[in-house]
Amino acid sequence: MTKVQTTFKLAHELEDQELKSISRLHAVYGILAARVLPSNELFVEYDASRLSSSDVRGAVEQHGIAIS
Repeated sequence: MTKVQTTFKLAHELEDQELKSISRLHAVYGILAARVLPSNELFVEYDASRLSSSDVRGAVEQHGIAIS
């Protein structure tokens, strides 16, 4: 397993539904952790042997979380 950490700038302050979506990111195979940082960024830790950075970005967007 190759753990990689990345952050995404959030497009806006998250609403309740988007916060719930972050908790569902853990269900994506290979995503190990996801949380909102005080700097208005989304921190994601994932297994790079299973996902690429574009896969992670796609999963975040599919879950309805607006990133820039």
